[in-house]
Amino acid sequence: MKKLLVLTAASVVLLPGCANVPGSTAGLGSGDFSRAQARQVLSVQFGTVQAVRAVQIEGGQSGAGMATGAVVGGLLANHIGEGRGKKLATLLGAVGGGIAGAAGEKAMTGTAGVEITVKLENGQALAVTQAAEPGENFKTGDRVRVLSGGSTVRVAH
Repeated sequence: MKKLLVLTAASVVLLPGCANVPGSTAGLGSGDFSRAQARQVLSVQFGTVQAVRAVQIEGGQSGAGMATGAVVGGLLANHIGEGRGKKLATLLGAVGGGIAGAAGEKAMTGTAGVEITVKLENGQALAVTQAAEPGENFKTGDRVRVLSGGSTVRVAH
């Protein structure tokens, strides 16, 4: 029983940390800039929104979800059987928990996004996918700026 309480407490502490792990989708909106992008020159083009489509940006996997799931699964399964059966149950519980933890982390770090198709003033059309930000609602016909620098492109009002 003591192990189960420790395990539950560890899960409550560790799993929420999966929400903003490196590689997650946090910081993918039009107003989000990495530290390296600060004070850098961005190319700006103007255009008109041609289409907007809601999308889901998949979450990242740092390994924290898998590790936590493996520990939880192994500890819970360790209470099953005796001898070699107990070892096998613990191993299978750790593997199953790791798989479930990785899937859980990916689901927790996913975010709603938007794909914006823009026709630039030069006639070129581009589609940019970015995180949907509260209060930023792109509509067909909106005049927008397309900012690009390095490998980063974003659409902003």
